Amino acid sequence: MNDDDPSEDTDIAIERRLADLREEHKDLDDAIQALEERYQPDMLQIARLKRKKLALKDEIIRLEDLLTPDIIA
Repeated sequence: MNDDDPSEDTDIAIERRLADLREEHKDLDDAIQALEERYQPDMLQIARLKRKKLALKDEIIRLEDLLTPDIIA
């Protein structure tokens, strides 16, 4: 392992960002569930949170793809 390899630093930064995004995604999921369980849920707020959750999921997938090496068969 080469300590001067900048890709390792980049991978570590991506992993940290992924962990943050996954945590935020879970928090949004919990918030959506709590709002949906209310007597009169705020459907507009739920829709906004769901859109934000989808955007986070897209970003998570994009970052995971950066970490996955291309395999050419």
